[in-house]
Amino acid sequence: KGTIHLFRKSQRSLVGKLTHEFRLVAADRRSWKILLFGAINLICIGFLLMWCSSTNSIALTAYTYLTIFDLFSLITCLISYWVMMKKPSSVYSFGFERFEVLAVFASTVLAQLGALFILKESVERFLEQPEIHTGRLLVGTFVALFFNLFTMLSIKNKPFAYVSEAASTSWLQEHVADLSRSVCGIIPGLSSIFLPRMNPFVLIDIAGALALCITYMLIEINNYFAVDTASAIAIALMTFGTMYPMSVYSGKVLLQTTPPHVIGQLDKLLREVSTLDGVLEVRNEHFWTLGFGTLAGSVHVRIRRDANEQMVLAHVTNRLYTLVSTLTVQIFKDDWIRPTLSSVPIANNILNLSDHHIIPMPSLKAADNLNPVTSTPAKPSSPPPEFAFNTPGKNVSPVILLNTQTKPYGLGFNHGSAPYSSVLSQGLGIPGMGAPQGFRTGFANVPSRYGTNARGQPRP
Repeated sequence: KGTIHLFRKSQRSLVGKLTHEFRLVAADRRSWKILLFGAINLICIGFLLMWCSSTNSIALTAYTYLTIFDLFSLITCLISYWVMMKKPSSVYSFGFERFEVLAVFASTVLAQLGALFILKESVERFLEQPEIHTGRLLVGTFVALFFNLFTMLSIKNKPFAYVSEAASTSWLQEHVADLSRSVCGIIPGLSSIFLPRMNPFVLIDIAGALALCITYMLIEINNYFAVDTASAIAIALMTFGTMYPMSVYSGKVLLQTTPPHVIGQLDKLLREVSTLDGVLEVRNEHFWTLGFGTLAGSVHVRIRRDANEQMVLAHVTNRLYTLVSTLTVQIFKDDWIRPTLSSVPIANNILNLSDHHIIPMPSLKAADNLNPVTSTPAKPSSPPPEFAFNTPGKNVSPVILLNTQTKPYGLGFNHGSAPYSSVLSQGLGIPGMGAPQGFRTGFANVPSRYGTNARGQPRP
């Protein structure tokens, strides 16, 4: 039962929600620059695609795909600004940082799909190589190079900047790094530019433009049209090799894996936590990358029963917060149970089980194996029983006898009473009610081997 709204507003559609969020981002002045570069990028892509069609060059098409990738990077930068404006909600309790990780993963995967498409078209062109027109080939190369470099160096794209440094190096970066060491050995002043490793996006833009310049010269000199297809394959391979490590890194973040470079630091912090006062065990620990540069984790800490939960929680959080920014710690005290000798429930006021004397008795035998006179197993070869009357049979269940000694504390037992009626019917003695104090068994009226008989006379 709830309030009935007669004029309830209809829920917003997906397009309406996207429009609302876009207006939220566009209200920030920092995003105006990105929107301007995005508009210029669309115009540049349109001109490049027209020149690719007029020149019939697949190498220029492969290079144009890098400009399309720049458009994806600008969209990722807008998403990064949008993430900074949004706050965690009940649905997204960890915030919206994973959206920019998803944007980087999608951009790099789409760039690799474009490279695979270029490779497929290049294989078909090897079978039938068309003629290449070089009229606008060189112009398109320099326009694309200038715009790509200007976009990469003018826009601070935080997600791609982080991924390019955190991901493993591509094969193109490794080869250029080897060449740079040789060059920097001759000219040490270039070490700040080429070392330790170049920006992968700037490197692929320069390498692709160099391949197109070589293609233009060979076609102009020798009409060697197959070099255009070879350049397209080279640009596609460089694109694939550059984007693949970034896809792997962002994919591992989406899969909530622990970053390899922080495993050693996490192990050290967990060892320190396990040595804190009151901590018995640290278990069920799980740490993962929530976003680029943001580590989240959860851990269970078992503490002593007399430890202060808030104090332990404060110390554990203080140790782990230096590395894990979003941390969930669950504290629970040690849980243990006293061992009992009885299978039935025992009252809560029973503190000491040493007040019981347990007399183990043999297990119950079948009725057909017992002699009705002596209550002992009848065996033809066995000697006659020692006693023929009042002999305790072997079919009596174990009996628990209470201690007669009075304790200085109340234990919840009724001393001196006989709670077992079956014991009285068997002729069993009860401590404190006429039985001898130095008994060895629980039977009072049965002659014993060591003691007196039933008449009080000493046994020969």
